[in-house]
Amino acid sequence: MASQHTILVPVTHNPASIEAVTVACQLARQRKSKVLAVHVIEVLRSLPLNAEMEVEARRGEQLLRKAEEAATHSGYHVSGQLLQAREAGQAIVDEARDQNADVIVMGIGYKRLIGAFQVGRTVDFVLKHASCQVWVVRQAVSTAAHNHGEGPGHGHG
Repeated sequence: MASQHTILVPVTHNPASIEAVTVACQLARQRKSKVLAVHVIEVLRSLPLNAEMEVEARRGEQLLRKAEEAATHSGYHVSGQLLQAREAGQAIVDEARDQNADVIVMGIGYKRLIGAFQVGRTVDFVLKHASCQVWVVRQAVSTAAHNHGEGPGHGHG
């Protein structure tokens, strides 16, 4: 008895994560899968893991709504979920395992730190530790140049 396949898409403020939702919807249509969008709120170690983080939760809900709108625009439905964790990468890997995800689709911007292209600590962690497939949707260089104001520590990329 086969269960429905699941595609997990972490969403952040980075426009590339919304592109990843669109890619995940196209893939889901081909594979007859469901799409789960997650936003991880990283909780500082100085706070309890279950701390009320209203501002971050509101932002996360807005991002999940954007993901749902992008999916609707693609003619597909996604479910959204907020997670709180110390590290986004670990939360994404754990959620993929818990949901039996077949694929994680992550959107990343184009970042250059010290002259070399970087994927970021969250994507790096997921690539190293996820037991399922990981697809990375990288933003075009020209698009990323317009979004350079987003500094490190913002989002998952």
